[in-house]
Amino acid sequence: ALKQHKKGLMQQLFPAEGETTPRLRFPDFREAGAWEVKRLGEVCDSFSGGTPTTTKKQYYGGSIPFIRSAEIADEITELFLTDEGVKASSAKIVSKGDVLVALYGANSGDVALSKISGAINQAILCLRLSVSNEFIYHYLTHKKGLIIATYIQGGQGNLSGEIVCSISIVFPDNEEQQKIAHCLSSLDEVIGLDSHKLDALKNLKKGLMQQLFPQEVA
Repeated sequence: ALKQHKKGLMQQLFPAEGETTPRLRFPDFREAGAWEVKRLGEVCDSFSGGTPTTTKKQYYGGSIPFIRSAEIADEITELFLTDEGVKASSAKIVSKGDVLVALYGANSGDVALSKISGAINQAILCLRLSVSNEFIYHYLTHKKGLIIATYIQGGQGNLSGEIVCSISIVFPDNEEQQKIAHCLSSLDEVIGLDSHKLDALKNLKKGLMQQLFPQEVA
């Protein structure tokens, strides 16, 4: 229910396709006028990473989390790189709070705010703004279906840094960006807490069933 509420709220807070004014605005901004259309590449720095040679064991097993496309929203990564591995490759370091976009693979088009600092591979694009990364994260999440339908037709093909940076986005002023981002991020926090609670209850039920039902006898 919370996820559906957030989805509906985003449809109101962000302008519809081809429009520059949202249906719903916070009271302080109702007379602020239309939003400004800009390409994403105009308002942020962007870069992708790379993968150190896997045959070089000295490049792996260090202390630097190696974020791959399926892990952009995770707090823990499967692989870790050494300083030597990062320096010897095109892997790039991202910071906690950067916007990460999965460019190709099964989760192409997924967007996340990085929960950790670490290195990214070539299947990830990092977007970094001077004002509100959260606004861009929520906006791209809202537009994910349209982006996939436009650039990854029929589930085939990949995104690229050039494609993502060419996407046109409508921007309000910085203060309204932050207000919208804070509203949606607050909802994300509530959804996250409920998800953790649900996972805990599922694990409790699983453990309880192991106690309530007899074990198989070999």
